[in-house]
Amino acid sequence: MEELIKVIARGLVDDKDAVDVTADAPMEDGTVVYHLHVAPDDMGRVIGKQGRIAKAIRTVVRAAANKKNEKAAVEID
Repeated sequence: MEELIKVIARGLVDDKDAVDVTADAPMEDGTVVYHLHVAPDDMGRVIGKQGRIAKAIRTVVRAAANKKNEKAAVEID
């Protein structure tokens, strides 16, 4: 899942080396929270207008996790 998030984010940003994804330990309900870190200048590109790109990233990750019978959430830091 981390690799999927990195691939999506690297396609959006200018500073591809600054993209980093970390995962928290699973919560009580089994949800794993992934934290996406990008360069401050690229934050707007990852969030998008009115958060549309961020919402799309979360939807794709949730769908991929659902296919593996997992639960996932994405936080953009």
